[in-house]
Amino acid sequence: MIDEHAPKPTNIEQPELTEPEQELRKRKIRSFVLREGRLTKGQEKAMTEQWPVMGIDYQPQLIDLDTVFNRVAPRVLEIGFGMGGSLVEMAKVAPELDYIGIEVHTPGVGACLMGAAEAKITNLRVMCHDAVEVFEHMLAEQSLDRVQLFFPDPWHKTRHHKRRIVQPAFVEMLRSKLKIGGEFHMATDWENYAEHMLEVMNAAPGYVNASTEGDYMPRPDYRPLTKFEQRGHRLGHGVWDLIFTRIE
Repeated sequence: MIDEHAPKPTNIEQPELTEPEQELRKRKIRSFVLREGRLTKGQEKAMTEQWPVMGIDYQPQLIDLDTVFNRVAPRVLEIGFGMGGSLVEMAKVAPELDYIGIEVHTPGVGACLMGAAEAKITNLRVMCHDAVEVFEHMLAEQSLDRVQLFFPDPWHKTRHHKRRIVQPAFVEMLRSKLKIGGEFHMATDWENYAEHMLEVMNAAPGYVNASTEGDYMPRPDYRPLTKFEQRGHRLGHGVWDLIFTRIE
């Protein structure tokens, strides 16, 4: 299991923070609610057996992803993968890509590790930590080919909109981690959040909307259709995909 209260190294040189990273640190607003939950026996077993193989412990220093995966390949990072079913499926059908998943819900991490072990995939690594701090400290500039943010907490009450992860400071920091030509792919089933995402991304420097027809994209084949989404379609609920490309 992960001991988040373990002492952190104190003699590690930390990368200098950019202005967006400094702004995020000043705000200190969590874009998630930490939900520890109770692990099933299968999830606990997966955490014990698979974390040493597929887990990446948080550390306030840059990591070498070529060393982590023991190869050079395009890299896809997903923020908030839930129970991990879709992430495991994507990694399974695209072995030529390396996948990194970040999730703060421990049972979700356990379920993802359990699914990855059952699928016998080797191109997936997971983290159990705040994504903002991972981006701040662990990811090198231009190290990612795609960042995925699927169905994040919409914080639908107006007074909670400041907690939405898609904010100017965050997407600017994220841009520096994407390669030129890399993509930030968002999906939500809340129309108001889709409009918020679109407004933030249209104003963000260095990005261009990848959609050639309208503001939103059809669901790409690589994003699995979840049972929740299928149910939403049957009930007439909309889902909005946005993909923005880093151009500079």
